[in-house]
Amino acid sequence: MGRNDKVLIINGSPRKSKNCHSVVKELVENSIDANSKNITIEIEEGGVAAIRVIDDGSGVHNLDIEKAFMPHATSKIKNVDDIYSINTLGFRGEALPSIASVSKLTFRSKPAECDFGKELVLEAGEKVSLNDIGMNNGSFIEVKDLFFNVPARRKFLKSTSREGSLINDIILRIALCNPNISFKLFNNGKKVLHTYGDGNLINSIRTIYGKNISEHVLPFKYEDDDLKIHGFIGKEIIARGSRNNESIFVNNRYIKNKTIVAAVENAFKSFSTISKFPFFVLFIDLPPEDIDVNIHPTKAEIKFKDEMINVKQYKFVVLAFLMISLMSFVLKEDIFNSFAETKKSEPTETIEEIKLDLDNNYINDKIDEPLIQNKVEPSINDIYNNI
Repeated sequence: MGRNDKVLIINGSPRKSKNCHSVVKELVENSIDANSKNITIEIEEGGVAAIRVIDDGSGVHNLDIEKAFMPHATSKIKNVDDIYSINTLGFRGEALPSIASVSKLTFRSKPAECDFGKELVLEAGEKVSLNDIGMNNGSFIEVKDLFFNVPARRKFLKSTSREGSLINDIILRIALCNPNISFKLFNNGKKVLHTYGDGNLINSIRTIYGKNISEHVLPFKYEDDDLKIHGFIGKEIIARGSRNNESIFVNNRYIKNKTIVAAVENAFKSFSTISKFPFFVLFIDLPPEDIDVNIHPTKAEIKFKDEMINVKQYKFVVLAFLMISLMSFVLKEDIFNSFAETKKSEPTETIEEIKLDLDNNYINDKIDEPLIQNKVEPSINDIYNNI
């Protein structure tokens, strides 16, 4: 690699490795694209000291391990037309070379068809060693001393606790949209996340957000020929004062989109009695050719074809009405349940049964005649004076 090429890569690396959590995101997405079923992430000091990602995916062939770190080298695009229908999370071939150019990197990989793996060690993008190594199928990558050779960039990193929090958040989002993959996240040796990869989204929600959240979410679904919308929305009881619990995934890619967020929030606010933001996990599945994921450096935003044409807008409105009807039914159910509980708690009026004693003989009882005899009848004058 020539000197000018090295400078070009370092200058261009902010697109993929501007901070620690963006590095973690790129490495984990590579593991997902390799069809991994188990992914372990380890970070030290917020990822500044070390980032490790271990997976059991398809791996990189021994003959291609050095090519993987060449600029714009990728195995995810075979021809020019593939760029218009991206089915993988990564495709540019920028992540590995840009990360390697600003760190001390060790990469080990072994595909199932090879008897042994390869270990490649790079420092600031320059090869230090390449050796054969015995290992299980899959890949291991370690990034140490991020931005050690670019102190001006390292100075602008966030605090280790903040970087660790951002890494935790992005792994949570990735785990949500991949319930069939088991994720483990270790921060300074402490396990902070472990999903089980059983393919059940509600179990992933329970593991990530807790039992209270998972027990107060409701599923929704809409589907037609070229669009599928599904996921979970939370009841009012788990609404929060921030948007931290709002997740949108388009073709299993975590994105941020104000139009979609507004559609869901407006649907929620139409029946909500509190000014808070809803919990929701929203999945939108579209044909790859209907979206452009190449408009943002980290692919955090996407562009819908034809700027969200009317048909797509209508379908998102359908989503909003679907959630309104669903939640309205739930609210009615809760009201009926509350009335039922109130009715049960009301005191019931008891009627005492009085039995008549018909066995006593009242007919032969004598009437006290002196009382009648001494009774004084009122005179006419008394009656007139009382009127």
